[in-house]
Amino acid sequence: MEKIWLKHYPPSVPALIDVAECNSLVALLEDSFRKYRDLPACKFMGHTLSFGEIDALSTAFAAWLQAQGFAKGDRVALMMPNVPQYPVAVAGVLRAGCVVVNVNPLYTPRELEHQLRDSGATGIVVLENFATTLQQVLPTVAVRKIVITALGDLLSAPKSWIVNTVVRHVKKLVPPYALPGAVRFNAALSAGRQQTLRPPAVGPDDIAVLQYTGGTTGISKGAVLLHRNLVANILQSEAWYGPALKKIPQGVQILTACALPLYHIFGFNTNMMLGLRMGGCSLLIPNPRDLPAVFKTLAGERIHSFPAVNTLFRAMASHPDFDRVDWSQLVISVGGGMAVHSATAQLWLEKTGCPIVEGYGLSETSPTASCNPIDSTSFSGTIGLPMPNTEMKLVDEVGNEVPPGTAGEIAIRGPQVMAGYWQRPEETAQAMTADGFFRSGDIGTVDERGYFKIIDRKKDMIKVSGFNVYPNEVEEVVSQLAGVAECAAVGVPDEKAGEVIKLVIVRSNEQLTEAAVRAHCEALLAGYKRPRVIEFRTEMPKTNVGKILRRVLRDGG
Repeated sequence: MEKIWLKHYPPSVPALIDVAECNSLVALLEDSFRKYRDLPACKFMGHTLSFGEIDALSTAFAAWLQAQGFAKGDRVALMMPNVPQYPVAVAGVLRAGCVVVNVNPLYTPRELEHQLRDSGATGIVVLENFATTLQQVLPTVAVRKIVITALGDLLSAPKSWIVNTVVRHVKKLVPPYALPGAVRFNAALSAGRQQTLRPPAVGPDDIAVLQYTGGTTGISKGAVLLHRNLVANILQSEAWYGPALKKIPQGVQILTACALPLYHIFGFNTNMMLGLRMGGCSLLIPNPRDLPAVFKTLAGERIHSFPAVNTLFRAMASHPDFDRVDWSQLVISVGGGMAVHSATAQLWLEKTGCPIVEGYGLSETSPTASCNPIDSTSFSGTIGLPMPNTEMKLVDEVGNEVPPGTAGEIAIRGPQVMAGYWQRPEETAQAMTADGFFRSGDIGTVDERGYFKIIDRKKDMIKVSGFNVYPNEVEEVVSQLAGVAECAAVGVPDEKAGEVIKLVIVRSNEQLTEAAVRAHCEALLAGYKRPRVIEFRTEMPKTNVGKILRRVLRDGG
């Protein structure tokens, strides 16, 4: 299709950028470590780590990994919330030539076991709060080296000791665990300082990250993100943000509120890695659900950039503590991960004067494929224009472009598109068109200006607060429960989360209770995958070949 969207780019945003400017994330990070050595890179609980400190700490961690026998291409899982250890570990893993496997720390043992087995991760860094989950799966996975960290490990004394003591013994947030042979994070750093890092050759076509995303068959699969994919998206986003960055006074460092989880691709690349590229400082927020703590963290700071999902924008703007924060310097409010509601956008604009610009992307696109112009003055209700170096089109079932004015599946081609799914060639082939476009599974339209809009999903995926939930995974878990004859999971609208899960069950045993179903789901599914609504029926709506009609269930039929 004609790239009509280019006519509607902000004047200072180029249609093409040099995505080969950095040949790897390692080169990008090391360039920033040199340029911004003395500037703060992240703040956490009142403590600051500079670019130079992250450089030194990550070098030590990379050297320790090498000394433990980790070689180029080995997978290392990171299972932590937003703590300073995350950027240190990411940089260390990449500098050792290894592959980052991002893990949701709230996973149940079943979910963690699958991801560790599928990725073949042989090392893991885990916050001690979640070590008991790891203990339960250790006999069945390939992990041979465990690094355990605590919330306050990279804080200065005596705050480090105080925070760790409170977390363990006052709040009792660390369940008992036994992981013989595990190494403490700070001990690994100390040992690494005695080693010499031998930097391996890391290039654009090497794998940087395995980012796990829901599978249409209910099996989570790893999007293979090469160094060049992630670098490209960082540089694309930097160019896109250009008009807003010019509003920040010269000499003032950009400060980003980092409430998005870093294990999610949106937080990983668009928040942490982009911030490091731009010489910015990230204000790390480990638990965005604790709004009083969030506002306490933000109070006294002048925030320039705030990437978030609809639920967080709305919850914060509706909170009584909102005005405790100085929002006068806010120039970037990017919404992603799920659809931004117009009511949320209007409330945010009234409260901050900075409109939410909605973007769109997936784990498979590193993540950003399109975004509304950053200099927008109002909320468009669309997912915006394709990013620089990016093409988007609408295709039919066989991959042919649909006529103008017709809805079709959004397909994306660009340097940020993944290399494929980890060890799943058939699923990779199904996701790509013959001419190299990734099929998103979202049905959309495009207007005469090149603005794309999502109108439906081809897949049955459910979006809960920005996280993908595939019904088949929920159904597979629930079907294992005695007394379940049939079940189906669908997404239903929710004002706060966008969608929540409704579970419909046909019982084979009338003694099966809602409480039993909830307990079963709690043991096997992460919180966002658990059904909010459970409904028992005597039969399911089906097609003439016996397929359950999820759409009918979604519509209440």
